[in-house]
Amino acid sequence: MKVISVKFKENGRAYYFDPADLDIRRGDFVIVETARGTECGEVVRGVHEVSENGFNKELKPVVRMADGVDVRRMHQNHADERRAFEICNQRIAAHGLAMKLVEAEYTLDRNKLIFYFTADNRVDFRELVKDLASHFHTRIELRQIGVRDESKMLGGLGICGQPFCCSRFLKSFQPVSIKMAKEQGLSLNPTKISGACGRLMCCLAYEQKSYEYLNSITPQVGSVVRTPDGEGVVTEVNVIAGTLKVRSNVESLPPKVYKREECVYLRGGRRAPRRPEPEDTGSR
Repeated sequence: MKVISVKFKENGRAYYFDPADLDIRRGDFVIVETARGTECGEVVRGVHEVSENGFNKELKPVVRMADGVDVRRMHQNHADERRAFEICNQRIAAHGLAMKLVEAEYTLDRNKLIFYFTADNRVDFRELVKDLASHFHTRIELRQIGVRDESKMLGGLGICGQPFCCSRFLKSFQPVSIKMAKEQGLSLNPTKISGACGRLMCCLAYEQKSYEYLNSITPQVGSVVRTPDGEGVVTEVNVIAGTLKVRSNVESLPPKVYKREECVYLRGGRRAPRRPEPEDTGSR
């Protein structure tokens, strides 16, 4: 099916829409209907084809091409959102609510003003909504989000020096567990494996499958292996380089580094390695 990719925020994800037989190119602005209401978005990829299998519901068609008035209104809304953000923060402080405002967002027709916030617990913001509605004279919606969504919205630099993955290219958050850090031999110090959001870094999931496979075919520390120089005990492992540091049972021989292929697992260790499949090793 033919679709276009539309983005509504600079750091936001792109959504698919039906081009409705319009000649739409990258960089154009279009008017579409979303769950939030009528919005103006930028086309980040023109008409292209995708498989229908990945869609659970019918795509919404583009209403029309945006004109100069729509684009100016969109930019004006962005400017007004900054002012609405400041006013809402003042009202939150006045009501003494334990919540952190993240972002304000107008729909294109200004029929709705959405405020995104984070909070540790549920917040009774009914009086705040009434206060904001009387000030802005439009429909007010307060939406609680998670800390990972907050990082995605605000953006920033990670400890690697690169912009956050979530605000740069991740379309959805992947589940990340402490088991991944253990599998990859990383320090379990929370400050070293957590992102700016305070949760485990998304990038822990990128190489997880590779580490799982390499660990499954590599003798672990404490394993007894047979090397070209005789039997010994594995004292250090580098699964990426594919090397083992082995302490020989012969006292006169110092510990030596061997390639994984040079060692034959005998017993012991945290787990026994499996035999690599032919397609894993590249042989036929």
